Amino acid sequence: MAVKKELVLYYTPEKSDADRLLKGVLVRMGIRIRNIAPEQTSEKVGALAGLPGYEEQKEEGEAPVIPEKMLVLHGFGQQKLQELLGSLRKAKIPPIPMKAMVTEHNAGWTLYELYQEIRKEHEMMTGQKGE
Repeated sequence: MAVKKELVLYYTPEKSDADRLLKGVLVRMGIRIRNIAPEQTSEKVGALAGLPGYEEQKEEGEAPVIPEKMLVLHGFGQQKLQELLGSLRKAKIPPIPMKAMVTEHNAGWTLYELYQEIRKEHEMMTGQKGE
């Protein structure tokens, strides 16, 4: 049986120098990276993560815009997650508040739906109001 490796779905609306640093940390840790393009925001999280039972589907019309970077993590245990977060801090990568784990519950959501949910949770936790 193949060993399941951790995967990070990385979405960014525009490239920056921090992207290279982030990807360097992930590569050094042996974590797979899948870059998610802006036109993929209407695809299911489970399909983007390559989970069985979720096929990638092209939605009709324009994909909704996600205006900020997002990390969606799959296959992480608690120890590897803490190691990743610590490594990102140590590398001085600017914080990416929009982070989530792929769960049974959110795998059927589109990336945009997941973004809306974690944006709402982030605003509740920090007391910020949406734009």
